[in-house]
Amino acid sequence: MLLKDEVGMLQRVPLFSGIEPAKLKLLAFTSDRVNYSAGQILFRQGDEADAAYVILSGRADILVDSDSGPIKVAELLPNSIVGEIAILCNSSRTATVRAASDLEALRIRKDHFLRLMKEFPEMTIEILRVLADRLSHTTADLIDARTA
Repeated sequence: MLLKDEVGMLQRVPLFSGIEPAKLKLLAFTSDRVNYSAGQILFRQGDEADAAYVILSGRADILVDSDSGPIKVAELLPNSIVGEIAILCNSSRTATVRAASDLEALRIRKDHFLRLMKEFPEMTIEILRVLADRLSHTTADLIDARTA
């Protein structure tokens, strides 16, 4: 895939939509394109957070460990980003991400991701929106589970 195609894909990700194309070109150039087959693990719960992933094509499942085995808590579709929470919290991975189909992603190293946040406050605001939305859904799920 050409660099301009990667920039176009990144522009469709809400997190990066406000960033100028020249900076996205640099991001695409410094990131790694990775491919996974269905069933392969992108990262495991507890791993060190070294990168975030933008799903370019395919689907992935977010799984959390439980006493009865892994529980699927969400599904990732193209233009989704995953792995940013552990980077922001400087903690280990909070979940396992497994390819649900053949998957292509852009792997953004931690240092590049954090530099982008410093340079583009609008990206930081969008990250806060994404995280607040996830928290809202998690809270609703918790309420449903406790009232069931």
